[in-house]
Amino acid sequence: MNRETMDQVLATLSRNPIATLDITGGAPELNPLFRSLIQETRRLGRQVIVRTNLSVLLEPGMDDLPELYDRQEVELIASLPCYLEENVDGVRGTGTYEKCIQALRILNARGYGQREDRKLNLVYNPAGPFLPPAQALLEQDYRRELLSRHGISFSRLYTFANMPIGRFRDVLVRTGDMDAYRNMLACSFNALTLDNIMCRHLISVGWDGRLFDCDFNQVQGMEITASTSAHIRDFDLSVLSRRTITVDDHCFACTAGAGSS
Repeated sequence: MNRETMDQVLATLSRNPIATLDITGGAPELNPLFRSLIQETRRLGRQVIVRTNLSVLLEPGMDDLPELYDRQEVELIASLPCYLEENVDGVRGTGTYEKCIQALRILNARGYGQREDRKLNLVYNPAGPFLPPAQALLEQDYRRELLSRHGISFSRLYTFANMPIGRFRDVLVRTGDMDAYRNMLACSFNALTLDNIMCRHLISVGWDGRLFDCDFNQVQGMEITASTSAHIRDFDLSVLSRRTITVDDHCFACTAGAGSS
């Protein structure tokens, strides 16, 4: 995302009653404008959430970020697929788990995961084509194991079902599991999840300023239906709040079981 698009995001925040800017990506920290975006958003009095893969904090030139997060009261949501080393390294590559643990210790030293005003939330995704276990029970396991093994604390654990899109879709196609996984998600539909699914409460802004109903629709290239407000420069809250949300089969992943939101 370039400076022009970021300025349009900031202008949108300043003109509308939007409480939170949620920054995500592969590794949003690598954008050279990342720090500026956080600082300018906080000057507007808006909350900032950063979604991080944790290991990026150990990359060269990233060592100032924990102090920046602390000073700007940024909420962190960090991906940690499991509390066991072999499972994380099996998914992310050898050495990833140890980097994540180092990053979590650095954040804990800043009060993250230990104070209510320094939230450090973790995210779990299943390793295969099945639904995550009950969030509250898995959170207990994470707390016990991370504390006993590494002395690490965190605020909350979020569980998300895997979306049958992108690389995971490619795996499902190669293994012949696509139809079975889609059917499982559809058969696990839970209407009680509908009020809180992310597309009801956010707009996803692409790197080029195009708008989407959620991050997953953005990955799929499924643009928002509100043609008069399909780009951040034309953001119109009244139009977008009345839009019809674009859905497809992958949306069942957000409404399956206890839901992903």
